Amino acid sequence: MNRFIYSDDNKRYHTLYYHNLHTYGGRVFKAAIDAGFSCPNIDGSKGRGGCVFCAGGSGYFTDGALPVAEQFRREEKRIRVKYPTAKIIAYLQAHTNTYAPLSELERVYTEIINAGAAGLAVATRADCISVETVRLLASLRVPVTVELGLQTVHNSTAEKINRCHSYEDFLAGYSLLHGQVRVCVHIINGLPDENSEMMLETARQLGGLRPDGIKIHLLHVIRGTPLHKIYESGGYTPMTKEQYIDTVVRQLELIPAKTVIERITGDGDRASLAAPLWSTDKISVLGGIDKRQRELETWQGKYYDRDKQRT
Repeated sequence: MNRFIYSDDNKRYHTLYYHNLHTYGGRVFKAAIDAGFSCPNIDGSKGRGGCVFCAGGSGYFTDGALPVAEQFRREEKRIRVKYPTAKIIAYLQAHTNTYAPLSELERVYTEIINAGAAGLAVATRADCISVETVRLLASLRVPVTVELGLQTVHNSTAEKINRCHSYEDFLAGYSLLHGQVRVCVHIINGLPDENSEMMLETARQLGGLRPDGIKIHLLHVIRGTPLHKIYESGGYTPMTKEQYIDTVVRQLELIPAKTVIERITGDGDRASLAAPLWSTDKISVLGGIDKRQRELETWQGKYYDRDKQRT
């Protein structure tokens, strides 16, 4: 029998669905917004070209040519066709959404909120967080989540993927945000030359920080990216589905049960996805994680929470 505390069904990890149901009382959806911001790893202040896996700053779901309020209203209309009573959070997804003068950030955030957003999710980098930015985010009149890209705790990997910031940079930005606004941290499994123990170490260290949420992604090879060239030359081998499932199940054991797992596998753009093609069958991946947890009689926080109780 499943006794995981943050579950109303058979899940053995703290799903976003459970969090939203018990926090907001119903369904919550995100409206993807492109506010037109750049990134210090694209414009030359830190680097150029972005991370090796970057394809347009994760903005391929959005139309950045439109004003942000209009983007939100279009997304709202689309969502409400099927879910007329759902709450809708604006998701500033493309590029680095705290990378602009404070006055410009305030203008964009305010326009989206005034368009009717029930909350704001802001994707950014830890090296683009300041005391003033945190103060602005914390002052907004709707709930705010900062989606902070970590990807890995290993600086050697960060250099290989052209991340252009270190784990120490992440810790500095995270410390400013933690306790002021809700923070969801992104990590990626299957980064070049990382083995399973390195991926587990990322989860272990991140779990120790007790973030509000975590998104676990699989590294996708997207056509046209530097990673795609490496893959085509034989310099990168993606994870198999079995490797990914096993790694995620073991990572979950190291993450506190209270932390919301906001994503447990990513969605690549099918039109441009080169590999791994098995990742397009998301239901199979999710089912495989559930099955493996049952087989091992394990759950999120199994080892994290037990170790904390001993200390």
